[in-house]
Amino acid sequence: MDLSMSVNSVTISVEGMTCSSCVWTIEQQIGKLNGVHHIKVSLEEKNATIIYDPKLQTPKTLQEAIDDMGFDAILHNPKPLPVLTETVFLTVTASLVPPWDHIQSTLLKTKGVTDIKISPQQRTAVVTIIPSIVNANQIVELVPDLSLDTGTLEKKSGTCEDYSMAQPGEVMLKMKVEGMTCHSCTSTIEGKIGKLQGVQRIKVSLDSQEATVVYQPHLITAEEIKKQIEVVGFTAFIKKQPKYLKLGAIDIERLKNTPVKSSEGSQQRSPSYTSNSTVIFTIDGMHCKSCVSNIESALSTLQHISSVVVSLENKSAIVKYNASLVTPETLKKAIEAISQGQYRVSSASEIESTSKSPSSSSLQKSPLNVVSQPLTQETVINIDGMTCNSCVQSIEGVISKKAGVKSIQVSLANGKGTVEYDPLLTSPETLREAIENMGFDASLSDTNEPLVVIAQPSSEMPLLTSTNEFHTKMMTPIHDKEEPKTSSKCYIQVTGMTCASCVANIERNLRREEGIYSVLVALMAGKAEVRYNPALIQPPVIAELIRELGFGAIVIENADEGDGVLELVVRGMTCASCVHKIESTLTKHRGIFYCSVALATNKAHIKYDPEIIGPRDIIHTIESLGFEASLVKKDRSASHLDHKREIRQWRRAFLVSLFFCIPVMGLMIYMMVMDHHLASLHHSQNMSQEEMISIHSSMFLERQILPGLSIMNLLSFLLCVPVQFFGGWHFYIQAYKALKHKTANMDVLIVLATTIAFAYSLVILLVAMYERAKVNPVTFFDTPPMLFVFIALGRWLEHVAKGKTSEALAKLISLQATEATIVTLDSDNILLSEEQVDVELVQRGDIIKVVPGGKFPVDGRVIEGHSMVDESLITGEAMPVAKKSGSTVIAGSINQNGSLLIRATHVGADTTLSQIVKLVEEAQTSKAPIQQFADKLSGYFVPFIVIISIATLLVWIIIGFLNFELVETYFPGYNRSISRTETIIRFAFQASITVLCIACPCSLGLATPTAVMVGTGVGAQNGILIKGGEPLEMAHKVKVVVFDKTGTITHGTPVVNQVKVLVESNRMSRNKILAIVGTAESNSEHPLGAAITKYCKQELDTETLGTCIDFQVVPGCGINCKVTNIEGLLHKNNWKIEENNIKNASLVQIDESNEQSSTSSSMIIDAQFSNTLNAQQYKVLIGNREWMIRNGLAINSNVNDSMTEHERRGRTAVLVAVDDELCGLIAIADTVKPEAELAVHILKSMGLEVVLMTGDNSKTARSIASQVGITKVFAEVLPSHKVAKVKQLQEEGKRVAMVGDGINDSPALAMANVGIAIGTGTDVAIEAADVVLIRNDLLDVVASIDLSRKTVKRIRINFVFALIYNLIGIPIAAGVFMPIGLVLQPWMGSAAMAASSVSVVLSSLFLKLYRKPTYENYELHARNQLGQKSPSEISVHVGIEDTSRNSPKLGLLDRIVNYSRASINSLLSDKRSLNSVGTSEPDKHSLLVGDYREDDDSAL
Repeated sequence: MDLSMSVNSVTISVEGMTCSSCVWTIEQQIGKLNGVHHIKVSLEEKNATIIYDPKLQTPKTLQEAIDDMGFDAILHNPKPLPVLTETVFLTVTASLVPPWDHIQSTLLKTKGVTDIKISPQQRTAVVTIIPSIVNANQIVELVPDLSLDTGTLEKKSGTCEDYSMAQPGEVMLKMKVEGMTCHSCTSTIEGKIGKLQGVQRIKVSLDSQEATVVYQPHLITAEEIKKQIEVVGFTAFIKKQPKYLKLGAIDIERLKNTPVKSSEGSQQRSPSYTSNSTVIFTIDGMHCKSCVSNIESALSTLQHISSVVVSLENKSAIVKYNASLVTPETLKKAIEAISQGQYRVSSASEIESTSKSPSSSSLQKSPLNVVSQPLTQETVINIDGMTCNSCVQSIEGVISKKAGVKSIQVSLANGKGTVEYDPLLTSPETLREAIENMGFDASLSDTNEPLVVIAQPSSEMPLLTSTNEFHTKMMTPIHDKEEPKTSSKCYIQVTGMTCASCVANIERNLRREEGIYSVLVALMAGKAEVRYNPALIQPPVIAELIRELGFGAIVIENADEGDGVLELVVRGMTCASCVHKIESTLTKHRGIFYCSVALATNKAHIKYDPEIIGPRDIIHTIESLGFEASLVKKDRSASHLDHKREIRQWRRAFLVSLFFCIPVMGLMIYMMVMDHHLASLHHSQNMSQEEMISIHSSMFLERQILPGLSIMNLLSFLLCVPVQFFGGWHFYIQAYKALKHKTANMDVLIVLATTIAFAYSLVILLVAMYERAKVNPVTFFDTPPMLFVFIALGRWLEHVAKGKTSEALAKLISLQATEATIVTLDSDNILLSEEQVDVELVQRGDIIKVVPGGKFPVDGRVIEGHSMVDESLITGEAMPVAKKSGSTVIAGSINQNGSLLIRATHVGADTTLSQIVKLVEEAQTSKAPIQQFADKLSGYFVPFIVIISIATLLVWIIIGFLNFELVETYFPGYNRSISRTETIIRFAFQASITVLCIACPCSLGLATPTAVMVGTGVGAQNGILIKGGEPLEMAHKVKVVVFDKTGTITHGTPVVNQVKVLVESNRMSRNKILAIVGTAESNSEHPLGAAITKYCKQELDTETLGTCIDFQVVPGCGINCKVTNIEGLLHKNNWKIEENNIKNASLVQIDESNEQSSTSSSMIIDAQFSNTLNAQQYKVLIGNREWMIRNGLAINSNVNDSMTEHERRGRTAVLVAVDDELCGLIAIADTVKPEAELAVHILKSMGLEVVLMTGDNSKTARSIASQVGITKVFAEVLPSHKVAKVKQLQEEGKRVAMVGDGINDSPALAMANVGIAIGTGTDVAIEAADVVLIRNDLLDVVASIDLSRKTVKRIRINFVFALIYNLIGIPIAAGVFMPIGLVLQPWMGSAAMAASSVSVVLSSLFLKLYRKPTYENYELHARNQLGQKSPSEISVHVGIEDTSRNSPKLGLLDRIVNYSRASINSLLSDKRSLNSVGTSEPDKHSLLVGDYREDDDSAL
């Protein structure tokens, strides 16, 4: 039996108790608390002494619990005292297997039992008890099936379970075994190695690819075991060197045979007893927990040592050993030999125990058999309630028999007891309780520090310098692995994980490390959450441990995100005291960091640790206070990403501008026509200037309402104001922001031009009215409305397109289950209750039931049940995955056929689905729109125009003063009543405004949007939906096209490729096999089964099949069943042939008798048929190799080779056995789309790099790539890694287009420069993509890039138009050509501006003529150059790492064959239709003969 300390005791003063009823109430209430083993309340002493489990309770929580009952509890000494526990070993006496669960529940309910560990294999139970409350005999009485095991002396070393496997004298070895693929591999290794002499036990794990072997080193070596594993065909290397003691052979002999330096005590005893001694060593030189485990494991492998407890804090080791066989000196040497020169060992004390004598009467009373020797302490206990000497004697009698008590003297007069005891074995608190349990009131004397008495200091052992220090050291509890009292939590970003086995690898390896309590790794988020003991290990060290496993790891600094945040609506609060009540109750709870309740809004904001407490517990707590609490309903849609606000704003701006623009444009056109008419009159009739002016002013619109204010100008002004200030409001804001950041964009130019035009027009209008001018001034009120209309339209359409992307997230979020069924199980996993809760209330560790057809609400691990799960959502691969106990499941995936119980591991925002949502969000928000060419241009254009405009103004002012006649001649509205200076300034100002107006970027602004509008329209007509200008502009810059495999390059559904018949056709025909297989698989829900049934129905040309009974399915292996009633199918088939023969016969010879004979023959057949109909029943097995072997069928090498060949090509090969005979092999694969090869070829001919990226295995990926001619493949890639891969390509400076169809592609589609989704794909992928191909045709990928190139070309032409017009128009407007008589009147400027806009729009409309090239065009274009790639030309990269697995180098013959293949391909290209999908690697010789036909439907 063994001692270890993991229970504490604390004494709390309690005020306010009045009678024994209060005592009883406190004892009842506190005794019920989880983790409280014992409580004793004293009314006289006014205190409560509680023995509790420090993992579940703390002195503080206990004090609060008493407080909450209405008493005042005061904690004088918050430091708890450790209580010694004792380990009792029980063995099964009954021959039958005992009800372990019943035993466990009975014992755990017993007061004083802190823990029970059961080992059904060894038929033992190890029970940890508190000896002061319960003893071993009472335990045995409780459970009659068990008896006390006196022979076992178990060590409790605090290391992992690794060592509990190995007995003393055995060594444990861990090996990494590579090349295992299934459970058959593990059983092969276990079977082979387990039979070797000297191997005690072996366990091989497929997940971790590890073997753990316990062996006897004197019979077999580690090297020998490694060799034997390699003989079986696996690669093995030793992970952890077996932990030998570094002692020579002589030392070991000495250890075994050393005679004992026997002390007097042992000489007196009879030699037949085994003597057990304890020695304490002081060890210097230990640095970390690894040293501790080294020493513990090294010593515990030695024989004759029953337990080792090493403490790093105390620098000590307590060793129990067989004193008759080993000496302390030998042990000391053994420790020093572990690591030469590192440890300095000195012995602190030696304790010798009495031997186990079966006749010893004291054994019956006390389960402990240790009497200590050297170290002794003394304590004084106050005892009340003794009346006579009989009381004194009974106390002395009972206490002296207690473990560790040397002597006791009780004084009736003083009411005191003085006890000498061994502090290693008992404590004053235990003794005090023992006295109380006898019915006396006992309390420890406060003043009395324990006296330390050293009895008989031995010659070998130096006295301890500070005995008190030693005492405190010895009393520190040795914390168990799960003790998280001092724990901290850190988050580590982990890169390079590819699948669930990486997660398992990290979690398993970290859990082994000392100081790490728990590890939780999220694959999608690439994050590990580690709870650790900061005294023993630090986050950088943990990150280093992960890096050693081959992953990238970085500590995340701001780790607060791991805390849960909860928003609750709390109803029923009336005043501030309610708020205080809720806040104080919640903050007292362990695991709640922060709580704030607002009375006004009825909301509570809570931060908590999701490992300790969850939202349901918090809500229950609030409800128990009498309030109602519910979650704040989260908006499950991604409203922050839809551009509704912007769409609304731009639509409003557009409509406002349009409403006012139409009349303005009407007025402008009318004036242009009239001016043109006047000009022609002027030329034809030689009218004078005065006559022109009078005719002009007589027109209706030119009539003056007030002097200087015409109807035309008034209407223009009234129509312009709303547009300028309401329609253009947004431009002003944007322009202001741009100028604030010292940049000039399109908005600045628009604002500048419109504002100056408006302000100038307004000023000259006011001046004209002030001067009462006869001639109406020329205003530019028509500029703002027209400009704003075009620009607002472009922006509105752009935002509408962007808004579509957010629907993707709404779709993704809708995949999340809204409710979960939480179940409560008892210790036997029997369902006690179940309740439906909101998915947000699911807590980590909850057990959730998922019924067939249900969605998994959170990520978790299966704890019970078998089922197939459709994870195509996440992985994109169509095949359902078998799930059994221990498998991980993903939120949002769909459970198919069995009911499962899962334990939640990631909830809320940590689930894989939430992570995908987050990825899509991030990709969409981080994707910067390409800076439009127009914006870039206007960055230079704006300052340039402004400078020219100012220059024009200055130049004309100078010219005016130097040569006034020039101005006089060309100033149309020159009125002699105006002063000269004013005339010059007005003229100069007008010229500069004309420059600004004519250079107004209207046509520049239109160049892009109009072409984009037409381009997207044309795309839509051709089945290519392009979301806005951004992808359209971007697609032409694409350098790399990345294809997803499943559903993009391939159809995404399995199809039967080949049926191979393995028996002679006279014994069983092909049709008969198909009929049997089709019938058997018709009951299967597996996609492979459905594919087989579909194929059989097509081949047999029937809709109904036979009858299938006793159908059984074994997930991951296959099916077995019985099939009947298939003769009808075969008869029907034969009958069709017969019928054809009859028809042919009747054509040759129309003869009645012939017809009669034929009908009679048919009747005979029918008669025979009806007799044999029920006769035949077939026993059918369909499945993989393992399934056949399991059912006792041998698979010969030909069939095996054939299967291997199919698997190498990425197909699934299924075997068929009928009546215990192998008779068929069916190859099933996802087939390549017919146009895939052509599309890839054309993309390459366009100069693009084509890459295949898939979550599937590398064999399948390589096979598909070789069929379509792709040379670069990334296989086994996760959704998040697809994103990383796209990013990686972008960082190389390449623009990437991603083509995909599944939810797993959506983050990558969003991240790519251009995401192209196949229309038959999932809604989410379609929403995340920039381009959607409505038809499921890969040639549309080519067409979309082609259309993009054409559109961009058109945009560039538009820019040329706009710029040429500006480059010619601006000098004319500035008056450069005035001397040669070329003057630009302002209305001409407007007309030219309109003309430039019209020319740009017309140019864009030319895109309407775009026609998509047809399949035939492409085929013709690519005809002679198509040819598959040989696998050697394909580089396959697995996961996210960029290490490619190149195919083996080809030999000379292979190369010759490759060259000949190319030439033969071109010869055969006429015969070979592009629709037929070839295989990946033709037979080397058939190529030289002719067409390659191996993949026919059946090959005999």
